[in-house]
Amino acid sequence: MISLRNVTRYYKSGERAVHAVDGVSLEIARGESVAITGPSGCGKTTLLHLLAGLDTPTTGEIHVDGLALHSATDADLTEYRRRRLGLVFQFFNLLPTMSVLENVSFPLLLQGVGYAGSEARARELLELVGMAERSSHFVHQLSGGEQQRTAIARALVHRPSL
Repeated sequence: MISLRNVTRYYKSGERAVHAVDGVSLEIARGESVAITGPSGCGKTTLLHLLAGLDTPTTGEIHVDGLALHSATDADLTEYRRRRLGLVFQFFNLLPTMSVLENVSFPLLLQGVGYAGSEARARELLELVGMAERSSHFVHQLSGGEQQRTAIARALVHRPSL
């Protein structure tokens, strides 16, 4: 369950305050799918960063499955992202010195899953997204779509709940 209560996020831009997110309240039940849409600059990315614990609200409360993101410690937020969250960034954030297989298996290695288990699960996801044949390639050798599919596999490799 995701719950936002009167969440705001303001930024200073010179002398003016930018209201990136302004008074958002919503609840999303487990298993429910939600699309966040709107024109450029309306706060979609800021809202996603707040839900990912990458940013903190100026005011308001954010709860995800009982974890209060708005007041969680850095260690708790790191653990939340590592174990429960699957993120596909707009610019993918793949590691250029790692192969496709290494990029996808890396989150599992960070969780302490052994190399064999990490590689097996990564290969499973790469097959699912149609990237098995490119597993030994590096980021600079991939098209934009291939980078996107690699990022999707990496986001799902640890079976996140969100």
